[in-house]
Amino acid sequence: MTTETRVDGRNDFDFLIGSWDSVQHKLKKRLQGCDEWDVFSSHSTIRKTLDGLGNFDEVTMELPTGRVVGVTVRTYEPSTQLWRIYWIASNASGPIGEPMVGRFVNGRGEFYDHEIFDGRAIFSRFIWTSRDVDHCRWEQAFSEDGGKTWETNWTMDFTRSRDA
Repeated sequence: MTTETRVDGRNDFDFLIGSWDSVQHKLKKRLQGCDEWDVFSSHSTIRKTLDGLGNFDEVTMELPTGRVVGVTVRTYEPSTQLWRIYWIASNASGPIGEPMVGRFVNGRGEFYDHEIFDGRAIFSRFIWTSRDVDHCRWEQAFSEDGGKTWETNWTMDFTRSRDA
């Protein structure tokens, strides 16, 4: 009989604390077979909150269509060892949606949600990875077939900001 011991994951996002500059690549059209990308820059600042059970960031993105400011709130629940990620942006309408839910395993964070995109029910996935103390990556992918195949439609490559 084997027992799995889980490590308390409240520090999983510690690599992200601080100020970051990023280069973002976002598909111009998602789930349409598009291979054209918008490329733009952003700046974000992330800090711990909730006595270490969460973190909060504000990001300013310079999209081709104009500036967008967004806020991410991440909360950790020790009893389930799951993170919940909430997002709201200045170009969004309506209430904050359901969170992405997931955890880190071996330094890779995977988070999932069911959502409606262009009138269709899809799965959405975030993947977080940290290359070293000054570089990390986020990517978003959508699946229309229950998670059998994924279209990566947005990536952010972060470099720690030197003006922090």
